Amino acid sequence: MSNCYHCDLPNPEGSGSDHTPRYHTLVLGERRAFCCPGCVAVAESIVSSGLSSYYQERDSSSPTAALPEALEDLLRFDHPAAQSDFVHREGRYACTELSLENVSCAACAWLIERRLTQEHSVAQASVNLSNHRLRLVWDDSQRPLSSLLKVLETVGYRARPFQADTHAAQLKREARTQLIRVALAGLGTMQAMMYGLGLYIGAFQGISDEYRDYLRWISGVVATPVFFYAGWPFYRAAVNALKARSLTMDVPVSIALIFAYTASWYATVTQSGETYFDSVCMFIFFLQTSRYLELKARQHAGETAASLMLMEPRLAQRRLADGQWQTVASDDLLPGDVILIRAGESVPCDARVLHGSSSVSEAFITGEPLPVNKQPGADLLGGSINGEQVLEAEVTRVGQESVLATLQQLLARALSEKPLIAQKADRMAHFFVARVLVLAVLTYVGWQFVDPSHAFWAVLAVLVATCPCALSLATPAALTAATHTLARESFLLTRGHVLDTLAAATHVVFDKTGTLTTAQLIVKKLDTQALPREQVLSLLAGLEAGSAHPIAQAITALAQQEHAVATPFNEPPSQIAGSGVSASHEGFIYRLGHARFACAESSATHESALTLYLTRQALHAENTPRVVLACITLEDQLRPEALPVIQALRERGLQTYLMSGDHSAVPQQVAEALGIDHCQGAMTPQEKQQAIEKLQASGAIVVMVGDGVNDAPSLGQAHLGIAMGSGTDLAQTTADAVLLGDRLPALLPAFRMADRTAHIIQQNLRWAVGYNLAILPPAALGFVPPWLAALGMSLSSLVVVINALRLRQRQ
Repeated sequence: MSNCYHCDLPNPEGSGSDHTPRYHTLVLGERRAFCCPGCVAVAESIVSSGLSSYYQERDSSSPTAALPEALEDLLRFDHPAAQSDFVHREGRYACTELSLENVSCAACAWLIERRLTQEHSVAQASVNLSNHRLRLVWDDSQRPLSSLLKVLETVGYRARPFQADTHAAQLKREARTQLIRVALAGLGTMQAMMYGLGLYIGAFQGISDEYRDYLRWISGVVATPVFFYAGWPFYRAAVNALKARSLTMDVPVSIALIFAYTASWYATVTQSGETYFDSVCMFIFFLQTSRYLELKARQHAGETAASLMLMEPRLAQRRLADGQWQTVASDDLLPGDVILIRAGESVPCDARVLHGSSSVSEAFITGEPLPVNKQPGADLLGGSINGEQVLEAEVTRVGQESVLATLQQLLARALSEKPLIAQKADRMAHFFVARVLVLAVLTYVGWQFVDPSHAFWAVLAVLVATCPCALSLATPAALTAATHTLARESFLLTRGHVLDTLAAATHVVFDKTGTLTTAQLIVKKLDTQALPREQVLSLLAGLEAGSAHPIAQAITALAQQEHAVATPFNEPPSQIAGSGVSASHEGFIYRLGHARFACAESSATHESALTLYLTRQALHAENTPRVVLACITLEDQLRPEALPVIQALRERGLQTYLMSGDHSAVPQQVAEALGIDHCQGAMTPQEKQQAIEKLQASGAIVVMVGDGVNDAPSLGQAHLGIAMGSGTDLAQTTADAVLLGDRLPALLPAFRMADRTAHIIQQNLRWAVGYNLAILPPAALGFVPPWLAALGMSLSSLVVVINALRLRQRQ
């Protein structure tokens, strides 16, 4: 009987007559026998990861034999216990968020998506270039996660489960490395251009051979570290693209750089031909600078990135079998556990109230400031804040099953859908790259029939002259200039497609609270009856003394403003969750709250949620009528700049929408006051996302403006999401742009800048394409020497940059 092929332990005999081992799998082209399912699983992971040579190179076969180091590092991500923290289910598929390394541009994102989708087990692979995250959906019954991570590493990209702290540190490391490359390329460009100027002048006025050779050697020495270190990302990306049998912009860039550098050294050593060391340095400097500025813009969002699950508290009070309470980690809670939630504490997970009554703030999910009354049987959402009373609750959902986790998954799904504009840009880039390479080959073949000695130099002139430097800089240079200008206007872009989308926008959707309003309640109107206003304010201040409720803060602020002294009640006021407060004083009982509570009227159901009553009733005389002393109307104050902003947007021909989670009549009132075209209230985050998706299905280009976690799925679903500067970290990270200082009027210069940027980009593209088409025939026919082609390429790039810099001027 043979031993296990993996660990060399004896194999158990099978049940058949031939007593063959029961566990088998195919390794190195042959069916191997194994002792247990565990060894089979490890062997299958090794084979699927492309590391079958491990079995040929290992020194020993034993249960403790070392696995391949690369696979041993990846296999730990296949363990169910480890995956419970970062993998959730979508039907029969597993879904996870991964942090990516070595991603520098849209071509990298395209390559990663294409390579993974070639695997049959992968249902979806979507890269979010703004934060270097990959959303992966795959059938884990067909293939383990470790093998897919290995596939990525074979094309040059490292992926690991997303963690907010390590992800932000990774982005900082990439930015620091990129800055060093830019600095080196900049220094090299200045030195190489200084020596190159002498060579250019010498080409016209004459220069002795010894001085020419000296300048060439010095230029080559200066250009070498720039070529190898600063230009390394282009060569790496080109190799990765060719491995995946695809063409990206880095392929012709790398070919041109390698040809120009090697040809320059050939000309220097043989003392013939021309050198292009200065062009190599300048080309690398321009492209690396552009990519660094784009990376910094994306990193601004990544620095504040925080996992949504961090909103849940890390500790909880769980009841033991003997009735005692034990402090445990919230991750250890299980459905059915009974937990204790004290006043002011966060709810550790989704639960159902068993005992107690309290007001619970769900502002993180609804975006509304008013707490919700929770009675026994009511559901609690993880992350919400308990108000006045202690609650006992039963755990219903934990981990990936909770509402917070579901919201996070909806957000990731919305972010993973690539805009149509980005897809068109990918197709244009691949079309352009392929044509440039074909033209270079045709030029070489043509010169073989005319003069083979000129073939290499003609091809080099074509590649250098038509090198996509100007075309590559046309869009990012304009976007970079516009980004800096808008940052001074308090409009911060975090993604490259923002201005394109603004220029094409047709619909603008606003959240209410914190976006069109200040999210701070104020007393709009105080009608007093039976008592003087000063005495009413004193009673109100006494009833709300010491309370941190938003309504109490608004009433207390008014009392302080009018210098009212709080009435000293006999006993502290009683808080009735979701209804109001009451207290007795000098033979009367005073009540402050909604009409149902304060006035005992069923008509309260028709009152606005922000209308309160102060009533008085004789103590121990429940049958006597309650006297209304005051009617208080509160409102969330509109931003004074909201009206002119909405009017300006409508003048541009944009359709305006208000989507709010507020269940009262306030959203409709706000819409009417601002002249918003369409309004809908009482919407959940999912309903907002679905409404935006419906607009998009009808052909609308949607811009969403919001501030809270509840707006995150909508911000991700919209073609363009804009977050308020005071909004949550998640909203800002999700959004494509941030309004610094909550300056809503910054939307208007952003739209104007979008129009200007689109115009400048079109000019740059026309110039870049026109120059390439104009220079191509003479370069291919040999009328343009490579040095002149390099100079023309540099001037073409300079024209694009100077034209883009016009966007730095405010208008």
